[in-house]
Amino acid sequence: MHFDETYIYHVFNRSNETVFYTAENYLFFIKKIRKHIYPFCDILAWCLMPNHFHFLIQANDKSVKLTMEKHRPAIQQLSKNLGTALSSYSQAINKERKRRGSLFAHSTEAKQLTLQGNEYVKNCFFYIHQNPLKAGLVKKLEDWDYTSFPDYAGFRKGTLCNKNLAYEIIDFEKESFYEQSYAVIDEKHLQGLY
Repeated sequence: MHFDETYIYHVFNRSNETVFYTAENYLFFIKKIRKHIYPFCDILAWCLMPNHFHFLIQANDKSVKLTMEKHRPAIQQLSKNLGTALSSYSQAINKERKRRGSLFAHSTEAKQLTLQGNEYVKNCFFYIHQNPLKAGLVKKLEDWDYTSFPDYAGFRKGTLCNKNLAYEIIDFEKESFYEQSYAVIDEKHLQGLY
């Protein structure tokens, strides 16, 4: 993955199997994100699903900084830290579940959205929050704990997202956020998110 400073990215990874089995697994993964990702970009939205995850992030000067190691070529700090977070989470789940091999079957992708226009950023923001509802895991968006939706809707005081930056970048009204979150997203905009 390559990040350019100040661009917005949809970062995601899908697995062919379950990656989050228990509430503790979800919370452990969030701790990994807080440690390895949060200091190196601005998180605008996130959602963890049983077999995949989504983050909407804005890269910054810390994201793109190159880290040098003897045993491999220079790599951007955010790319390195994403790998570290996923690897360490996978190792813990493998130990817990007495399993072997890669937990995440696919490579993590970072789709740059900014160049496609702000409408894609806005749609991705709402799409990320709609994932649990569309998957039939909940009947109301606020019933899924592993997403930033409750933070924006005022049901929780989460600190993982830079909400002020999201309000500035994404054109949505705080007062009608809940209603906007249920709006159907145009299929053509969904195709541009991956």
